[in-house]
Amino acid sequence: MAYVLPLRWSDDAGLAELTGYLRWLGGRVEVTVVDGSPPELFARHAAAWRGLVRRHLRPDPTLRGVNGKVTGVLTGVRAAGHEHVVIADDDVRYDEAALRAVHRLLGRVDLVRPQNYFDPLPWHAWWDTGRTLLNRALGADYPGTLAVRRSTFLDMGGYDPDVLFENLELIRTVRAYGATEAAPPWLFVRRLPPDAAHFRGQRVRQAYDDLAQPARLLTSLAVLPALAAAVAARRPGLLLGAAAGTVALAELGRRRAGGDAVFPRSTALAAPLWLLERGTCGWLAVGQRLVFGGVRYAGGRVRRAAHSERTLRRRLRATR
Repeated sequence: MAYVLPLRWSDDAGLAELTGYLRWLGGRVEVTVVDGSPPELFARHAAAWRGLVRRHLRPDPTLRGVNGKVTGVLTGVRAAGHEHVVIADDDVRYDEAALRAVHRLLGRVDLVRPQNYFDPLPWHAWWDTGRTLLNRALGADYPGTLAVRRSTFLDMGGYDPDVLFENLELIRTVRAYGATEAAPPWLFVRRLPPDAAHFRGQRVRQAYDDLAQPARLLTSLAVLPALAAAVAARRPGLLLGAAAGTVALAELGRRRAGGDAVFPRSTALAAPLWLLERGTCGWLAVGQRLVFGGVRYAGGRVRRAAHSERTLRRRLRATR
């Protein structure tokens, strides 16, 4: 099995920890790191990872797109030497059981969506886990790692690098192609939390993802008006009931498929806080789209969160 890790670092604060993970990982799978870091960091990474990974590459310069992670994935999957390919962010930490489970599932389906959980769990990771639990309760989460069959990925032409929500774009492209998907809620893969400053900087950008999911966007945009209406009507019971219902829904997600083994009891309490945050940031995201034409990302602006499956099916039919 192959493992593709796209990254672009501006500092090496996490180098020692990632190197330890790559040392462990390289003994189990074929590792390709696609590194878009500045030259001095790239050279340092090459020295640190020599003998640990199969390939340490620059992103293919012929690939163009606003989302550098996607161009890294496209480069890495093309270079991979195995049919089963794990794609993972640099903060994802598989264990051997999860690698084996993904490998087994790729024998039956074209795309696997594991379930991430944060460990350790500082306050901001606890807060964001509210989102994870609601996603689990209502279907499946959007993790920082996916796994694909290389042949399917190449046959469908990869996926569009000019979107913000790249994992949703890949999932929808696989579906539009007519390929198969598995999202086992029991397949837990650890993820390291970002620092608090990075977390704060992601709030509006993550809310912008909802522009590709109209039902979620409308739900988010309804939060603040509903809150204002309840306050104006002096109906605190409505607010308490909504908060309790949100916690109960998150608790269903926490307990689903053994999730209580990795999600602490208190995390369900974060769901109303996260929903209030998303209700606020959803309006800010819509404002960025209307006023600035997109959301800030990697020094520029991205207009599209992800394409609809209908659009992707039409594109794929045109290329066949």
